[in-house]
Amino acid sequence: MAEQNRNIRKEIKEKMQQEPLQVNLGKFVERYPVLRAAAMENAGDVEALREAIKKMKADTVNRIEEIADRFEAEATKRGVNVFRAANGEEVVRYILELAGRHGAKKVVKSKSMATEEIDLTRHLREHGFQVCESDMGEWIIDLAHHRPSHMVLPAIHLSRFQVSELFSKEMGREIQPDISYMIHSARDYLRKDFLNADIGITGANVGIAETGTIVLVTNEGNARFATTLPRIHVVLMGYEKLVPKITDAGLILRMLPRAATGQLLTSYTTLIGGPTPVMVQREGRWVEETREMHVILLDNNRLKAANDARFKEVYQCIRCGSCLNVCPVYGIVGGHVFGGHTYAGGIGAILTALISGMSDFEKFHELCIGCYRCTEVCPGKIDIPGLIEELRVRAVKEKGLPFITRQLFDNVMANRKVFHSLLRAASVAMKPLASGTNKTLIRHLPLFFSGLAKDRSLPAIAERPFRDRAADVIKRPENPIGRAAFFSGCTMDFVLPDTGESIVKVLQDVGYEVVFPMGQTCCGKPVSAMGDLETTRKIARINLEAFEQVQADVIISGCPTCVETLESYGELLKDDPKWRDTAAAFSAKVREFSSFVAGEYEKQGRMQKTTGGPSVTYHDSCHLKRVLGVYTEPRRLIEAAGCELREMKDPDKCCGMAGVFGLKYTELSMKILGQKMQNIKDTGAEIVACACSGCMVQIQGGLDKQVPNVRMKHVADILAESIERRKNNP
Repeated sequence: MAEQNRNIRKEIKEKMQQEPLQVNLGKFVERYPVLRAAAMENAGDVEALREAIKKMKADTVNRIEEIADRFEAEATKRGVNVFRAANGEEVVRYILELAGRHGAKKVVKSKSMATEEIDLTRHLREHGFQVCESDMGEWIIDLAHHRPSHMVLPAIHLSRFQVSELFSKEMGREIQPDISYMIHSARDYLRKDFLNADIGITGANVGIAETGTIVLVTNEGNARFATTLPRIHVVLMGYEKLVPKITDAGLILRMLPRAATGQLLTSYTTLIGGPTPVMVQREGRWVEETREMHVILLDNNRLKAANDARFKEVYQCIRCGSCLNVCPVYGIVGGHVFGGHTYAGGIGAILTALISGMSDFEKFHELCIGCYRCTEVCPGKIDIPGLIEELRVRAVKEKGLPFITRQLFDNVMANRKVFHSLLRAASVAMKPLASGTNKTLIRHLPLFFSGLAKDRSLPAIAERPFRDRAADVIKRPENPIGRAAFFSGCTMDFVLPDTGESIVKVLQDVGYEVVFPMGQTCCGKPVSAMGDLETTRKIARINLEAFEQVQADVIISGCPTCVETLESYGELLKDDPKWRDTAAAFSAKVREFSSFVAGEYEKQGRMQKTTGGPSVTYHDSCHLKRVLGVYTEPRRLIEAAGCELREMKDPDKCCGMAGVFGLKYTELSMKILGQKMQNIKDTGAEIVACACSGCMVQIQGGLDKQVPNVRMKHVADILAESIERRKNNP
């Protein structure tokens, strides 16, 4: 199933130029959060519901074989034929044999991602079957010869004008691009296929083991036609659709429509517990016969995932597609680019790896920017970015890294002196290109590099990094309340040293003695994100050795990504007897700057809202808000510094940096950044603040090119300025 010879950059460019796709996705991703929020208002305790779904599904996967046995036994009691298929080939063979016994040749299908996964429609047509896709979206993409672009909305990438052309060609008459008229025309046209079908094929949203019942959730009546008119009903569902009890199905039904489309309920919820009588015409008269119902449980590597301690988590997916609905990248390119053979988005990357194989996964997994918006809305609370990183780790273990990357990691990233020497050399090399205040920005690049600096300025390596300034700015306070070790991270050390100075000043102002271990290096995130944990461990040991020498009470960083990585050292080195205890103690001391300072301000009675400062809008770093759970503290600090806080639209939507992604996929990064620039501009604020050095680099570059009258500052910079104002105006 692997997609061969994909040129992902070419695909991105093509999709970004397709107006119908851009308009449709743009409107949908704008409306979805509003619809979802409204639908969740009367859902009760949404977080408790999500937690209940997660727990139920996690329990189910731990007993999946037992629950499958129970489902089969109960369904069989009710006259259902249950078949367990190891793969798509067995599904096709079973249906062909079934059709052969009954002389069946006409099939009507309702929506089913499992059938898409195994290319069932294509296989049946190749064997001479007449197959009608009856779900409106599936029928549209079938006519267009496309793959689904979304789990729930397969034809979201097409406009009504494109659909009217498809309908006109298929029906042999002009179909006007009026949506209501097109729907009615399609219903009339498809009615004959329902009436003449020998076999109806459906998927299932849920399979209830307690009763042997399947549940179908749809917004069209086609599924009920497909299950009641043909004399044979075939259900294809993956093992992940099984739940133990009918009350468990209730949990999913409460969340699925709300999460998928922002509806309280779908139009049709159908429970089918076995075959029912059917009227058929025999020798000119209608007679009652027993319908046949067949349920095919599809494995296709699902049981392998169920027995994987890490990837059993994918069973918590209820196939709502909400993760796609909030994904910044999916909202630009859709599922045909950000997707594999069948499934799209971050969850699609994981399912593709498990079902279709790593070769397909490797074509598009980098499009996940790790912003964690998907985890906020996922009904099953799946750690989608975390699972993608785990797949990268396994890929490196199996295949290794490309030669150049391997050499870079081994000889540069894992060697602090070489790494820092190269950064210093880069500072010198960049001088002819640097411009702006203190030569901090690169506004233009030559030749084929020019696109990198088209809509944003790039950061220049500082002539004098923070480590060279540390001795000048670090002063021991009288009677310090503790010792804080400052972990700068690469960006704050070599690109934003002024902000590094601000962090030190603020920590000293709240009464801490600050130390800066000169032996520190990169936190290791760029390496671990590529799946190379062995080199990450080497980097971790360098930092542990450096910080062990200063014996600090806390370790402070102004970069949330660094904080997340430093906190992981204990887990990363848990099997290393020499460093295990040191790593655990180190991780326990790590604190994120803004939340730490907010705590100190609270203790000292300094968190009151004041006035007199500039107007500021705040950007939530993805990792700060969604991984570390910090979002109120920076805002309160901004107001405590006397600034007027003006909230922007979508403050927690990614800025498009995402590490290497921002350089490798420039067009996507700039599109995401452009949305952020507009939201900042609309506030009319003088300053945009954040608490993340990576976001600072991206947003500062965008402001320089697109909104030059607005300044970029770290929360630490704002606090440091307020300290100076206080000193000058006691």
